Amino acid sequence: MTKGDVAKNYFENGYNCAQAVALAFADEMELDGDTVARLTGGFGGGIGRMREVCGTVSGAAFVMSALYGSSDPKDSKAKADLYAVIQQVAGEFKQINGSVVCRELLGLDRQGFDSPQPEARTNAYYKKRPCSELVKISADLLEAFVNEQSKK
Repeated sequence: MTKGDVAKNYFENGYNCAQAVALAFADEMELDGDTVARLTGGFGGGIGRMREVCGTVSGAAFVMSALYGSSDPKDSKAKADLYAVIQQVAGEFKQINGSVVCRELLGLDRQGFDSPQPEARTNAYYKKRPCSELVKISADLLEAFVNEQSKK
């Protein structure tokens, strides 16, 4: 089972897109699932359901920050290195899907805030949304990146 399969399962059990990707890497981050779910909860739906950066990309950025980030605000090299790896994984996601923007991935015309009320997770919801597959793609890309980093 890939991290993408694990993340897709989390998503299809009610976690939002960012939570699902991040939860698949909880062990690698050495964080418990409840903490990961709480810390990534606001990134779903393109950050607070505003349909901006896809939550799967935000969830991946959260994981990469936990694994490769620095707490030193003056370490500009570490900051640049982190930004570079996030851009790499996000770029691969964009190459596959055409965008990293939630509303574009969902084919929504409008810009601006969406209702903060999440949609009910029904069979119809999963059929009309590409989110399950986007979660899988993002987590699989991240898994490949993490595996490559561990070989260095």
